[in-house]
Amino acid sequence: MSSGSASSAVSIPRLESRLHWILQWPLRLFSSLGFTVVLLLFLALLTYLGTLEQVELGLFDAQKKYFESLFLIHDAGFIQVPLPGAGLVQLLLFFNILVGGIIRIRKGWKTCGILVTHVGICFLLFSGFWKLYFSDEGHTTLYEQESANYYQSYHDWEIAVSRDRGNGQYQEFVIPQTDFMHATGPEKVTLFSPDLPFDLEVSHFIENCQPQANDGKVKTVPVVDGLFLQEIKPLTTKENNLAGIYADVVVKDSGRRYSGLLWGYDLHRRNRRQTTNWGVEVGDDTWLFDLRHTRFQLPFTVTLDKFTKEEHARTAMPKVFSSDVTVARESTAESGGRAIKIEMNEPLRDEGLVLYQASWGPPDAGPGEPLFSTLSVVRNGADQWPLYSCIIIGLGLLIHFLMKLWGYIRGEVAKA
Repeated sequence: MSSGSASSAVSIPRLESRLHWILQWPLRLFSSLGFTVVLLLFLALLTYLGTLEQVELGLFDAQKKYFESLFLIHDAGFIQVPLPGAGLVQLLLFFNILVGGIIRIRKGWKTCGILVTHVGICFLLFSGFWKLYFSDEGHTTLYEQESANYYQSYHDWEIAVSRDRGNGQYQEFVIPQTDFMHATGPEKVTLFSPDLPFDLEVSHFIENCQPQANDGKVKTVPVVDGLFLQEIKPLTTKENNLAGIYADVVVKDSGRRYSGLLWGYDLHRRNRRQTTNWGVEVGDDTWLFDLRHTRFQLPFTVTLDKFTKEEHARTAMPKVFSSDVTVARESTAESGGRAIKIEMNEPLRDEGLVLYQASWGPPDAGPGEPLFSTLSVVRNGADQWPLYSCIIIGLGLLIHFLMKLWGYIRGEVAKA
């Protein structure tokens, strides 16, 4: 009995020691400087590979693959290499700094500068994740004296279904790209709503295409009114792709079918005539169908009063371009709103939205021809967080430097 009790007494501390080690090693891993170095090397590698891939994939797809993913497969030509995405690496780096720099940091006032610096770095990484998952961006393009209360995505599409209710009022239903993006083959995907007197069947969604007249040889895709959608290799500048899709309207009461095709070209890009891809009469109403870039509502109406473009002497290179706009809400509509000048480095910030002067056009406009101004719009509640993070980091480094300097001066005085 006594020997058995002694053996049990010895095994219990060993078990506790093993449990302590099992619980401690993840903490040691996430707080180690070596782990930090490995993560930074992965970030450098992903930045290098992602930059090279922009030539083939384009900026948007390369960013999605290398910088917003958790895992990816890199094609090295002769081998497929699995790699962690920059999203995962930055998440691990966040916990590495959080654990190693804050939780396990030495207590005491001597390390307060390092503590503040680590808080700033964590805040900077957190603001990046917030921007990625809780923001959206697009643009609004206006000619002088033109107004808009929405902005549209550069890359995503939607199908708008609307009808005229009279007195300039439209009832609109919007189908997001996530509902029809997988309808790439001949199998039809049915989109329906109890509020609509018909179902919409879609198929052959194409990322980049152009309508062409049928020459009698087309067999693989539908032909509607002598036209079909000719698929084109997607452009690396993804925002310039023009999507297309085939659609059938099936009336619920009669079962009658109407076939059409929708194309994402902005038909009013130059002459600004608002138009739709397709119209169908169902009962007493005319329903309009349009494939367009996803739209986001603005909390105000922006009107372009004047667009200014100055060029460098004897060149076609723009020196500066700016937009004088009027921002009006319902509460300020009677007073005409407020006038604001948007320049390349002076955006408009309002209610979590940032409007930048992005570009202008048409690029082939002749002398005296009207120009439009493109304002890039970003909805990002963390817009100023990187600035605050840098201020915190700079403050932490300043505190640490001053404390080291003070310690050095005291040491020199003591030696004297």
